[in-house]
Amino acid sequence: MRHVVARLTGLRSLGERYTPTYWLAALGNGGTAVTFFIWLNFLVPHPNTPIVTFDSIAALWAKTDVTGQMLLLIALAGVAIFAIRHLQSLIWNLSEFSRFRRSSAYLQLRETNGAVMLMALPLTLAMTINVAFVSGAVFVPGLWNVVEYLFPFAMTAFLLVGVLALRTFADIFGRALANGHFDCTRNNNLTQLLAAFAFAMVGVGMAAPAAMSTVKLTIGLSMLGTIFFITAAVVIALILLVLGARAMLTNGLAVEAGPSLWMPIPLLTLIGIAMLRISHGLHSGFELHIEAPHRLLITAVFFSLQLLAGLLGLSVLRRVGYFRTYLNGPARSPGAYGLICPAVGLFVFGMFFLHVGLVQNGLIEKFSPVYFVALAALAVVQVLGIITMFRLDRRLLAQPARSPAEAERVA
Repeated sequence: MRHVVARLTGLRSLGERYTPTYWLAALGNGGTAVTFFIWLNFLVPHPNTPIVTFDSIAALWAKTDVTGQMLLLIALAGVAIFAIRHLQSLIWNLSEFSRFRRSSAYLQLRETNGAVMLMALPLTLAMTINVAFVSGAVFVPGLWNVVEYLFPFAMTAFLLVGVLALRTFADIFGRALANGHFDCTRNNNLTQLLAAFAFAMVGVGMAAPAAMSTVKLTIGLSMLGTIFFITAAVVIALILLVLGARAMLTNGLAVEAGPSLWMPIPLLTLIGIAMLRISHGLHSGFELHIEAPHRLLITAVFFSLQLLAGLLGLSVLRRVGYFRTYLNGPARSPGAYGLICPAVGLFVFGMFFLHVGLVQNGLIEKFSPVYFVALAALAVVQVLGIITMFRLDRRLLAQPARSPAEAERVA
C-alpha cells in the first residue's frame, strides 16, 4: 500500500520520521489553489451569481483578447494544479498518519504540548471541502443551477469535520486540564493557535451558504453554524494567544516554531471573511442591510491587525535567524510549512480589503494605476508563498526529515 501511495502522489514515505506537522503541506497547497480562484472571483464579471462560475468565465473568454485569455488560463491552471497537489498531499498524509497512529510516537505526542498538531487533520479536511467547492464552481458548467441542492450537503460535510475538530480538541485539552500535564514553560510559541485555526476554517466554510443562498432556512442554519465555530475560534485564540505571549516574554521564542508567530494572519482572514458572509446573509435573508462603509470598517480593522502581526513576526524571525537557518540553511523542519498559510491569508484578505473595502467605497478606482500597484503588491505575497512551498517540498519531502521526537521538541 505504501508503494501505491508513493506512485500516486509522487511523495516518498517518511516512515518513523513522519509527524502530523506535514498536514500543513496539504493545507498550503489547498490555500494556494484558493488564491488563484480569488483572482478570478474579483476580476471576472459575474453579475448574476455571488461568486465567479464556469459560465461567467466562458462569457469573458468569448469577448476578451488573447492577453485576457492567457490570464484566464494562468488562473485556471493555478486552481487545477494546486488542487491536484492538495489532493496528492492529502492522500499521502492520510497514509502516513494511519501508520503514525499505530506507533509509540503517537502515544508520546498526545502527552506533550505538540498534541495540538492533531488539530491539523480537521483543519486540512475543511480546506479540502473548500477546494472542492471552488474547483467545481470554475470547472463544472451549469453547477450554479443546482447549487441550492448542494448547500445542505456542504454544510453537513463541514459539520462532520467540525465534530471531528471538537472531539480532537476535547481529547487534547480535556486531558491537559484534567491531568495538568501542559508545559507552560515550553509553550513559547503560538503553535497552540492551530486549534482556533481549525475551528475558524470550519466556520468560514459553514458561512458560504449565508453569503450565496437565496433560501432563508439555509441562510439561517449557515449563520448559526458559523457563529458557533467562529465564536469557539475567537475564545480559544484569545486564551492561547495570551498563554503563548507570556511564555515567549519569559523564555524567548522557540525558534523552530517561529512560523507560528504568523498564524494570527490566516486566522484573522477566516474570521474576517466569515463576518462578511454573515453580514451578507443578514442583508439577503433577514433584511438587515449592511452598507459599504461598514464593510470598509471590517476589512480595514482585520487587514490592519494582519499587517501588525506580519511586521512583528518578520522582525522576530529575522532577529532569531529563522529564514537563514530553516529556509535557506542546513536545518530542516516540517514546521516551516507554517510559512505558507500566512502568505495565503494575507493575499486573500488583502484582495477583500482592496475590492470590498476600498474599491466599493470609491477610495480607489478599479483598473486605475493605484489599483494595479496594490494588485502587484498582493501578487508578490502570493508568489513568495508559492516559491517557499516548492523549496520546502524539495528540502523536506525529497531528503531525510527529522524524527517525530525532534520535530515536536519545540511544540
